[in-house]
Amino acid sequence: MTAEFEQCRATARPQNKNRPAGGASHMPNPTDTHEPLTPTGQRGLIVAPPSGNTSEPDDREMRVLHKGFDTLAIAIRANIPSELFEYLETEKERADKERQDVLIEYNGVQLHLKAHGGNGYRFVASGGPFGANWFFKKPNSRDPWGIRVSFGSTFMANLGLAAARLHLDGVLAKFGIRHGEDDVSISRVDFCIDVLAPDFALIPENFVMHSSANRRDFVTAPEKTVHGKSGRITSVTIGSPRNRQVIVYDKRAEITKRGKDHWWRVWNDTLERQGIPPLDPKNPRNRVWRAEFRAGKDLLKDGWNIRTWTQLYERFGDLCRHSGEVVRYTDPSPTDPNRARWQNQLLWETVCAEMNADLCEMRSGCDPNPLKEVEREKHISLIFRGGSIPAE
Repeated sequence: MTAEFEQCRATARPQNKNRPAGGASHMPNPTDTHEPLTPTGQRGLIVAPPSGNTSEPDDREMRVLHKGFDTLAIAIRANIPSELFEYLETEKERADKERQDVLIEYNGVQLHLKAHGGNGYRFVASGGPFGANWFFKKPNSRDPWGIRVSFGSTFMANLGLAAARLHLDGVLAKFGIRHGEDDVSISRVDFCIDVLAPDFALIPENFVMHSSANRRDFVTAPEKTVHGKSGRITSVTIGSPRNRQVIVYDKRAEITKRGKDHWWRVWNDTLERQGIPPLDPKNPRNRVWRAEFRAGKDLLKDGWNIRTWTQLYERFGDLCRHSGEVVRYTDPSPTDPNRARWQNQLLWETVCAEMNADLCEMRSGCDPNPLKEVEREKHISLIFRGGSIPAE
C-alpha cells in the first residue's frame, strides 16, 4: 500500500479512523489495475448513540449491520488524448464484430469495453465490481466535460471514498489526463445504513416530508397468511434522482431476488466483530432494512454548492443530516392531527444517529436556510421537552 494511498484515505475520511464508511481496514492498492480489488481484512465499526428524541434503541430489536457510501458519480473536465481515442475506436469495432464486451488494456489499465456507447458518450467501459465504470465522449473542444466515472456499491462498501478518489486519479494519470480541483464535478453521492429489524413493518403513510416531495411505493406479491392478507410494502421512495431522494426498502428481499449474496458476508463480518452469531440467509426472520440517502446533481450543486472534493468533505455531512430531518419516518400520534409534531420512529432515530455520527467531520455547520433551521430546532426542542407549541 502506497504512502500516497494512505494520505488520500486520511484526507477523505478524517472523522473516522476505523472507516465504517471508508472501507476495509486492510485492502489492496486501488490503483493496481492488473489484479481484481478484493477486500483482505475487516471493516471498522463505530457505534453511535441515538439522538434524544426517543429512548435508547434495544439492541435485541434493531442492530446496525452496515453504514457507508454506496454510489459515487463524477464528471471530469477533460477530453481523452487522441492516441487513447484511436485505440478505443479500434477496440470498439472489435467488440461490435464479436458482439460482446472485449477486454482491453491501455498503459496497464484493464477494462471491459462495450460494443456501444450511450447517453452522449462514445465509449462505455467497466473495471468490474472492484473498479469503476467509465464513459468517454469523442474529443471536442466545445464540450470540455468529456469523461464520466461512477463507482458502485461493491467498491464503496469494501474500499470506501478515499480509495475511489485514489483509483480515479491513478487511472486518469495512466490515460495521460491531467486535471485539477476545479476540473471535478461530483454529480451523485449515496449514503446507506442497513439495520437488522425483524419486526419492522414499512407503512408509507408514516413518512412526513415536504408537500413537494414525491413518494413511490412498491408492493410485493401477496404473501400467504392465515388471514389471507395481501402483499406487504417492501420499498418506499421519496424524491427524485436529480435532487434529494430517500429510500427505505427490504434489503434482504432485494439481495435474494438479485443474487447479491456478498452482502451476507458484509453483515456477518460486523456481527462477528461484536461476538454475535452470523445471520442465516435462509431464516426469514433475518430481515434487513436499508435506508438510503441519495444526493443528486441538483441538490449537490444548487442546494449545497457541492461540486469539488473539498466541498464534499466540508458539507456532505450537513446535507445528509438535513435530509434525515426534512424526510422523516414517524410514529403517528392518534391524538395529534399535526404530522409535523409526530415523533421519529425508532428505525429512523437509529439510522440518523449512525449516519450523523459517521459523517460528523464532513460538516461545517452550514444549512441552505439557516434561519429556518434555528426555528425548527427550537420547535423540536419544545416538543420533546413537553412544552407548548406556539400557534402558527
